[in-house]
Formats: sequence, structure tokens, C-alpha cells
Amino acid sequence: MRCTAFLSVLLLSISLMAHPVRRHARVSDPSYSIALATANRFLHAWQTQDHEAGIMMLSDSVRERTSLDQLQAFFSPSEQAAFEIQHGSRMNGGEYVFPVVLFGVEESAQRPHICRIVVMRTSKGDWVVDKLP
Repeated sequence: MRCTAFLSVLLLSISLMAHPVRRHARVSDPSYSIALATANRFLHAWQTQDHEAGIMMLSDSVRERTSLDQLQAFFSPSEQAAFEIQHGSRMNGGEYVFPVVLFGVEESAQRPHICRIVVMRTSKGDWVVDKLP
């Protein structure tokens, strides 16, 4: 009897001392994952100097307002090119903005280039880059 009472008191005191684990529920947004994957594929094309793949991932408006020379220069980073994608956020109209850091950009090969990339879904359901980093 004493042992049972002791165990009951011990278990009660342990349960009172234990702090409940708080789980932060994150709203699942399947579009976020797709937008992030699009940004990653685009930046990989930049890193590997895959001009064709990168240009195909651009929105029509970016292609229209960017010269071929600018695109050529953008897709010609140094051999040490690398990138970091930070947590993005959803903007109005289903666009996603991701802060990125580019390493090995020709004009500033010694310093990282901090910028943003905008990814959006087109009316056809395709995901495209709507703002170059």
C-alpha cells in the first residue's frame, strides 16, 4: 500500500513538473514548395551556366525587358558560383519572394551578392521566375 501511494505521488509530481511540448503548427502551402523548387532549379541553371534552361524558366515579361547581353552576363558566373536560398514569403497574387545570396558573380566575385528572386504561377499553371536576382 505504501509503495503504491509513493508511486502515485511520484508520478503525479513528475507530471506536474513536466512542461507540455508546444508544437507550432505550420500551415501547409503546397504552392510554396513548388515555388521554392522553381527558384532552386533556376539558380542551379545559373550556377552551371545553363543559359537555355535558365532562360526557359523566365516569365515573358522578364524576357521582354532584359537584353540578350544582360542575360548572357547573368548566366556567366565564375567557376566558384554558389547560392543560398533563404525562407521566402508569399506576396499578393500568388507570387513568392525568396531572399538569395549569390557567390561568384563576375562583377563582385570576391563579395556575395545579396538579392531577391520572385517566382510566380502563370495562367497556364507553369511556375516561372518573374524577377532576376
